[in-house]
Amino acid sequence: MRWGLIGASNIASQHMIGAMRATGGEVRSVLSSSADRARDYAAANGIATGYADLAEMLADPDLDAVYISTTNEKHFPQAMAAIAAGKHVLCEKPLAMSVDDAVTMVRAAKDAGLVFATNHHLRNAGSHLAIRDLVASGRIGTVRSVRVFHAVHLPPHLQGWRIDNPAAGGGVIPDITVHDADTVRFHLGEDPVEVVAMTAQSGMGQGVEDSVMSVWSMPSGAQVQAHESFTHRFAGTGIEIHGSEGSIFARNVMTQQPVGEITLVTAAGAEPVSYPTHDLYERAVGLFADAVAGKGYPSADGRDGVASLAVAEAVAEAARTGRRTAVNYGGL
Repeated sequence: MRWGLIGASNIASQHMIGAMRATGGEVRSVLSSSADRARDYAAANGIATGYADLAEMLADPDLDAVYISTTNEKHFPQAMAAIAAGKHVLCEKPLAMSVDDAVTMVRAAKDAGLVFATNHHLRNAGSHLAIRDLVASGRIGTVRSVRVFHAVHLPPHLQGWRIDNPAAGGGVIPDITVHDADTVRFHLGEDPVEVVAMTAQSGMGQGVEDSVMSVWSMPSGAQVQAHESFTHRFAGTGIEIHGSEGSIFARNVMTQQPVGEITLVTAAGAEPVSYPTHDLYERAVGLFADAVAGKGYPSADGRDGVASLAVAEAVAEAARTGRRTAVNYGGL
């Protein structure tokens, strides 16, 4: 795989470049809105070329795929340009500022015969793969409810537009709720139907929400309770899945690192659950590259990205209106 980075981002430098190289890929180029930033970022990360013009970058005939990690409002036009140029796309969440735009991106890639994937990292963690296996194998029986707690303290270097710029897609809902929506869908194998929600500005948000609590109904009858925040220093993260025959308690697993503890509790008692500790991003990039080569599928495809955005959009609408809101998946 010969990659181009659309966005000289922290996540690319801290996680994705290493994952691309570890899976045999070459990072050929990086795009930034600033030519100086592109040049400096390329030099710091051993990348041959830095661009400030997207069309020039996409004109490279040796470029196979792009990874998009710009601010959220740029994802749609940049992905559409990459698809038009015949490049495979791995895009950060949320895919776009609206479900309609996200659906347009995914359908355009399909029509062009290109692989399109969403960089939902949590479903690549060994912890979440183990949790999904427990649910799918029936160890906890019929799922009755899920509780997701993903209230963290957003570090200063990641704040910026996330806490004060709604036009760029700021706020905790597009930043974290989308991850939790994907994680719940991954474990339960079904899409939320309706949601209720309330948001707050609890000390960090300026013009955007920095905390949200919501409840989702699932087609099976299970209920999901979710809490996301930018302002909780010591809450810890995790997910609990409760069934008719047992419960799964997973702590500190809503993270980019392969860490955390999982406990399965049934009538036989409590038992720790082991899991592999591979790099989340290497797995995601490897599966994406395999899909481009015609072997299998990305860990999270375009439909997964649309679905997680649809849930987040419904949560935002339910909080805004104070009403129970149906999730609209845009017909995809």
